Amino acid sequence: MRTVLIVLFDGVQSLDVTGPLEVFAGAETYRGGSYGIRTASPDGSPVCSSSGLVLVPDRALADAPVPHTLLVPGGSGTRRPDPGLVDWLRAHGPRAERLVSVCTGAALLAAAGLLDGRRATTHWAHCDRLARDHPAVTVEPDPIYVRDGNVSTSAGVTSGIDLALALVEEDLGRDAALTIARHLVVFLRRPGNQVQFSAQLAAQTARREPLREVQRWISEHPGDDLSVEALAVRARLSPRHFARAFRTETGTTPGRYVERVRLEHARRLLEDTTDGVEEVARACGYGTPEAMRRAFVKLLGSAPAEYRRRFRPATTG
Repeated sequence: MRTVLIVLFDGVQSLDVTGPLEVFAGAETYRGGSYGIRTASPDGSPVCSSSGLVLVPDRALADAPVPHTLLVPGGSGTRRPDPGLVDWLRAHGPRAERLVSVCTGAALLAAAGLLDGRRATTHWAHCDRLARDHPAVTVEPDPIYVRDGNVSTSAGVTSGIDLALALVEEDLGRDAALTIARHLVVFLRRPGNQVQFSAQLAAQTARREPLREVQRWISEHPGDDLSVEALAVRARLSPRHFARAFRTETGTTPGRYVERVRLEHARRLLEDTTDGVEEVARACGYGTPEAMRRAFVKLLGSAPAEYRRRFRPATTG
């Protein structure tokens, strides 16, 4: 049995706790796999989450045995952490076989010195602060989770589910992780190097209707001519005015926005269809498979064929 200890504290984000917990608990119903899940707070008392939900731990941290996996969630309570909690993590974190954080739980690991010399991530809104406060940590703001040796850190809230599924897949195999994902009605599809934002979330929504319409058009027609000149015509602006206005209102350039949308569309087609790489490249406006391959390697770190092999769910009869 692989034991999992989840640390609780006042101001914890409840989904950081319950998301991964439900993934590990799902393994209890999967034949051949089992996790012993425990929760502990600094003194064993109930804690109040950032949303007001009261969580009752199994025990105090001082009474918790060394687990296989030590999971540290985030939440508002990480802003001014209990010094005793940080001291406990510093003393006991290195003894766990696997050290995991969700969201701003990375700040607690960093405060305990457990991320020094490692790559890590956290919620996008807190990456700059983590990098500033802990220069010995290499903060990667884009991925939804980062694994560096036996230490794994994940981005905001729901990405803890993605990381937990990856850990279950490592322990029990892909079929187990896929079964659990199906029961939770989530997709076993998000690789760790997938960016925290979709193009539509990463960019702001334009204030003016012509530019908002262009954003919608790009998302719905990734295979069309999406050059600045073509998009400017649709917005009834000169190319120069359009490019300047688009960046001002969305926070990104038209070219970068198009690049992200096309990548997301290609990724979904590789995950959801059996279309060949050449067909996918054409449907997404890349022109050639090589152009799509370069985009995938640049933004996801793997070629399209490898991405499909790793992240497309196995078919079932």
